[in-house]
Amino acid sequence: MTPSSPDEYGADVSWSDWLAEQAASREAAGLTRRLRSRGPDDAVVDLAGNDYLGLSRDERVVRAAADAALTWGGGAGASRLVTGTLDLHTELEAELAEHLGQPAALTFSTGYHANLAVVTALVDRDCHVISDAHIHASLVDAVRLSRAGLTVVPHSDVEAVEDALSRGGGERTLVLAESIYSVLGDAAPLAELAEVCHRHGALLVVDEAHGLGVHGPGLVARAGLAGHPSLVVTATLSKALGSQGGAVLGSADLVDHLVNRARPFIFDTGLAPAAAAAALAALRIVRDEPQWAELVRTRVGDLAAALGVTPPAGAVLSVPMPSPQTAVAAQAAALDAGVRVGCFRPPSVPDGVSRLRITGTAGVAADDWERAVEVLLRVVKEHQ
Repeated sequence: MTPSSPDEYGADVSWSDWLAEQAASREAAGLTRRLRSRGPDDAVVDLAGNDYLGLSRDERVVRAAADAALTWGGGAGASRLVTGTLDLHTELEAELAEHLGQPAALTFSTGYHANLAVVTALVDRDCHVISDAHIHASLVDAVRLSRAGLTVVPHSDVEAVEDALSRGGGERTLVLAESIYSVLGDAAPLAELAEVCHRHGALLVVDEAHGLGVHGPGLVARAGLAGHPSLVVTATLSKALGSQGGAVLGSADLVDHLVNRARPFIFDTGLAPAAAAAALAALRIVRDEPQWAELVRTRVGDLAAALGVTPPAGAVLSVPMPSPQTAVAAQAAALDAGVRVGCFRPPSVPDGVSRLRITGTAGVAADDWERAVEVLLRVVKEHQ
């Protein structure tokens, strides 16, 4: 039997031995991950990141961040409930709520924190969570921390959600979904989920990480569900908005509850001024200049058709590969040709299928995009 923890080795085996064994096991399975730094003037065409609209390098966003750092300093200086709430936070939260059509918003230092906060502050061991099988790791971890009972239902299966709600014992229940799922790139049946949750008295939490910006105010608003009494929205500021941070949006009562009960908010330093200002500038661009989102959707749709795969609802295109090793080899071949793409491998994928992760972005010049498409068509054909 292969030991899975130091305790199984016995007291005479060191942590170093256990770590070495874990590294060897990952390497053999083709699942080793390594950090690769890049410089500010990297010539590689980046189709691996989450800067969907190219706003992280937009001059207006960068200038807003720099001005905020010069005005407020490098950090918020404290948790939000001490002295870390800045005018920037208040302004950003008000404009986020207005753009997404929600009564109120609360920002966090990361989108991960936003998801941890909303779940752990709303449910406990006496409650129940119904989770789509493909939700993000941050929501998975949030449920674990909450200690609530959990039912995992098949992906985007509304009937399974209703069945789980019907079998509930009357406990407070959350249903977790994403507006657009990051692995398959498909959209959730939000209207149907909201109706089922409302009928059963459950609260639907929708993560708009991949919807906000690419679809303007996100798919919740586009579906006419903004402000729905049975729905809460979480979002990240680090993808289409090109900054860093996260937010929870819903009723004023919900926000007040989070301020008083959400540990990822109470015990964390406030969002840095530069990040808050950058997100606010990017949000205004998203609101006023929809052409960038239209460009992203056009580019990723055309690329999906060329590769013969299902077009995504958002900006991330997933191309299935035969194995983790093949996916890594294809990723390396693309990089050698000057194009950086991502790579999904277990355990980061809910269905165990390795994929190339290709980001459609408005931040790449037209000729660079055309060259990248040519590279990807060749690399995928050679490795599938």
